[in-house]
Amino acid sequence: MHKLTVAQGTALSAGAVLGAGVIALPAVADAIAGPASLVAWLALVVLSAPLAWTFGELGARFPDGGGVSAYVRRAFGTRAADAVGWIFYFAVPLGAPAACSFAGGYVADVVGGGQLTKTLTFLAIIAAVFWMNWLGLHVSGRVQLALSATLATLLLVTALAALPHADLGNLTPFAPAGWGAVGSAAALLVWAFAGWEAVSSLSPEYANPRRDVPRATMLAVIVVGVLYLSVAWASVVVLGPDLAGSQAPLADLLARGLGGPVRPVLAVVAVLLTLGTVNAYVTGACRFGAALAREGALPYRAFGTTRRSLVFVVAAAVVAQLLPIELHTLMLLVTGGLTLVYVFGTAAAVKLLPGRGEKLTAGFSLLCVCVLLWLTGWPALLGLGVAAAAVGYRAWRDRVRAARQPG
Repeated sequence: MHKLTVAQGTALSAGAVLGAGVIALPAVADAIAGPASLVAWLALVVLSAPLAWTFGELGARFPDGGGVSAYVRRAFGTRAADAVGWIFYFAVPLGAPAACSFAGGYVADVVGGGQLTKTLTFLAIIAAVFWMNWLGLHVSGRVQLALSATLATLLLVTALAALPHADLGNLTPFAPAGWGAVGSAAALLVWAFAGWEAVSSLSPEYANPRRDVPRATMLAVIVVGVLYLSVAWASVVVLGPDLAGSQAPLADLLARGLGGPVRPVLAVVAVLLTLGTVNAYVTGACRFGAALAREGALPYRAFGTTRRSLVFVVAAAVVAQLLPIELHTLMLLVTGGLTLVYVFGTAAAVKLLPGRGEKLTAGFSLLCVCVLLWLTGWPALLGLGVAAAAVGYRAWRDRVRAARQPG
């Protein structure tokens, strides 16, 4: 059986983090903190190193395809693992409308139509994802990796093409909304860095996990960090005041750098990238929801097969799209949940990793993600509520099962 090399593991790990959200996040972060959003990008890149290393160490020492949920179960038991599972599962329906909104912005940039175009783009993408999963037409791992490679190439080309048009005067005023806005931007940018937990689930695929997982993980951090910082820097110094209001920042950058009809091409690329991202998450969520139901963490009648789970995820995503929630708030609801998963995961690492240095690194990561959770503000309460509901459901189910047993 073929085993992953360090190069392949680096590509897969970086691909798990690189997501279509980055096509819009430079503008979103700039609207919150101005040029000081660069500090938020840098802070998340720096945090990625110990965070990814922590999950890499978990994967290297305890190879398990179950990823974070498996390590939380090992450290804290079934109910804590249920909480992590619920947070992951219920984040997908909330994340899909936000991700599709990014692509919709690129389509609206070309054809107009504003929010109506964004809604129609969402419906087209979610319908395609539904039918692909219903019919079992799953995108292969190679295609997903090709989409990630396309995004990485797009980010690099865009940054390099636009940099000759940089104006350092666009860095002033540097923090127009105050330094507190940097924290708010960082809480939102967790969206772009979600995926480091996936490096641990890849660990069983390596020939020598103890040696290769940390190497591949650190190389992936460097790749992701260079790409994200390059695009964020180029967006701020090239687009300046126009960045905050941009629907399609990468299209604006590439138009400045290369000229020509780049906007329609980038709109198509944005839709395809988003289709790949949403499909990957929905496909994973369908299987994950069914697995949770089989383990007793969710009601089996409602979630016990991949198709039942698919219907729930897609229906919930449509409801989320129709709710009168601003994109900024919707994203914070998702990033708050993902940050809470990191809190569980790093806390498990503090307990499970044996060495003093490993525990210190995991503890530092835990402290950082706790700060990010606090910076998320009240939207973080949704993740806490979902975790509490998971624990409550398991406790109720255990009581019902005990009551039905004779004697």
